[in-house]
Order: sequence, then structure tokens, then C-alpha cells
Amino acid sequence: MPKIEVIPGVTAIQALCAAHAIPLNEIGEPFLVTTGRRLREGGWPLGVETVVVMLDGGTAFQALDAKGIHIWWGAYLGMPNEITLSGPLTELSAKIAAARAEARARHGWIMDSYILKRALT
Repeated sequence: MPKIEVIPGVTAIQALCAAHAIPLNEIGEPFLVTTGRRLREGGWPLGVETVVVMLDGGTAFQALDAKGIHIWWGAYLGMPNEITLSGPLTELSAKIAAARAEARARHGWIMDSYILKRALT
């Protein structure tokens, strides 16, 4: 059996947090990693205030009631053409959708992910 060498690396989630200089979750608080399709079809997952969305072929965040949600979005993380935007989802939803479409048209592809957090009440 050939020897397999495992080289640790940085995940897209770690790169997204680093790009925005934020921790992923609050101390002792859970978070959920999901896909855009599941977010779009199922809405906000129960029991968590922080959701990481990956593999979103579109803009599933636009299917949510944006009130009280903050988004940290990033595309081409760790690359020279990295794009990041963050702020209240009510203010950034359309801007992120436009930036995503423009970047995809310019580069021919896009790989993005985002973190959504509900404001604590």
C-alpha cells in the first residue's frame, strides 16, 4: 500500500473568517454549515444563530427575510482577485448579487461562500 502524505491546509470557511477578521462563532455557540439549496428550500435552520453557506449556485440569501441578519460574503478567497463585502443583509443583498454576477461574467466562474448571523435580541 502506498504511503499517503496529508498536508494540512486552510478551509474556505477559515479563509472567509480571516478575510473579514471575524471569529466564526461566539464562545460556546453552535453554527451550521449548509448549502445554498438547503437554505433556499428550508429557510433558516432551527437552533442556530450563525449559518455558513457554501456551494450556493445562486444567491439563496435573497430567499430569507433579511431583517436582523448580517452577512460576510467572499469570492475567490485567498486569490489576488478576492472580493469581500459585509454588512446588514437588507443593505447588501442586491449589491452582492450584482458583484457576484459581474465577477462570474468577468472570470467565467465563481466560487464564493458566506456567513449569516442573526442579531441577538
